Amino acid sequence: MRNDNSPPPPESGSSISTDRPWFTRRSTLVVGVAALAPAALAGWVLAQVFAGSGPDGQARPAPLPASHSALSPGQRDAKPGSTPSESASTSPGAGTSSPAAAPAPAPAPAKGPLTGRTVVVDPGHNTGNFKHTDEIDQQVDIGTNRKECDTTGTTTNSGYMEAEFTMDVSKRLRTALEAQGAKVVLTHETGDRAWGPCITERARIGNEAKADAVVSVHADGVSAGNRGFHIILPATVKSGSADTAKIVGPSRELGERIAGNFARATGSAPANYLGSGTGLVVRDDLGGLNLSTQPKVFIECGNMRDAKDAAQLTSPEWRQKAAQGIADGIVGFLGG
Repeated sequence: MRNDNSPPPPESGSSISTDRPWFTRRSTLVVGVAALAPAALAGWVLAQVFAGSGPDGQARPAPLPASHSALSPGQRDAKPGSTPSESASTSPGAGTSSPAAAPAPAPAPAKGPLTGRTVVVDPGHNTGNFKHTDEIDQQVDIGTNRKECDTTGTTTNSGYMEAEFTMDVSKRLRTALEAQGAKVVLTHETGDRAWGPCITERARIGNEAKADAVVSVHADGVSAGNRGFHIILPATVKSGSADTAKIVGPSRELGERIAGNFARATGSAPANYLGSGTGLVVRDDLGGLNLSTQPKVFIECGNMRDAKDAAQLTSPEWRQKAAQGIADGIVGFLGG
C-alpha cells in the first residue's frame, strides 16, 4: 500500500536518485553543462583552424603534415604523382648526394648561308714541334712517297712562330664561318697536344668529318724580297693510299675563290716569286693534299722572312682581315 504523502515514483528510465530533493538534482545538471561549455568552445576554434578559416573569417592555409617539414624545397614543390627524379634531388643527409645542377643549354647555332655545311680548318704546325723534333721526324706514307710526320714551321726574324700565326688566324676563321652557320672543326687546338698532329692525321680528320671544304693555314719562310700570298692546290695523284681525282676540280674552285677574296680583304698581292702572278700553285708532294678525299687547299698568307710581309702577319688587325678573306672565299665556294 502507497503512502499518499510520499513523493511520486521516478519516471521509467530515469537514473536520478529518489533520495535527493529536486533542486539538488537540478544544481548538479547545471554544473555539468557549465563544465562542458569551455571544451565545446575550444573544439570549435580548432575545427575552424583546420577547416582553413581564422577568427577574422579569412582563409588560412591548411596546416602541413608533420613529414612535410623534412622534405626539400624541390620535393615540396613537386607535382602530384611525380617521382623524385622528376621533381627534385634527395635532400642532403638522406643517403644520396645531390646531383650537380644541369648545365645551361648551349646557344643555338647561328643560321646563315653555310647552315648544314661542315668546314675543317687546319692550323699549320704546332708551337711544341720545336721541342719534339724526334717525334715529328717520323716518316709517314703520303701515297707518292714517305716524308716527315710534321715540321716546325718558320718564324719571323723577331721569333714570332708560324704556328702562333696559323692558330690565331684559324680561330678567327672559325668565328667568321660559324657566324655564317657553318659547323667548324679544327684539326687541333691550342695546348691540346704537345706536338703534331701528323700530316696523315690532319688529312684523316677532314675526311672523317666529310667536310664540304678544308683549308690548311700557313705562312711561308723564304728569302726577303719575296712577298705576297699563294694558294696550293692538289695535283692529280693516284698512288698507294692517295687518290685525288675527285677533289682536283672542286679544290681549284675553292682556291680561286679564296685567292680573290683574300686579296680584296687584305690588300695583299699574289706572290711575286711563284705562280706567275695568279697566286695559285699545284703540288703533289704534300701529304695533307694527297691523302684528302674532300676539297682542300693550303694558303700561304705571306712571307715571314720579309720585313714588310712580317709587319702584316704580326698585326692582329691584318690577321682579322686575312681570316675574313678566307671565310668569304669559302662562303663563295659553297654557294652562300
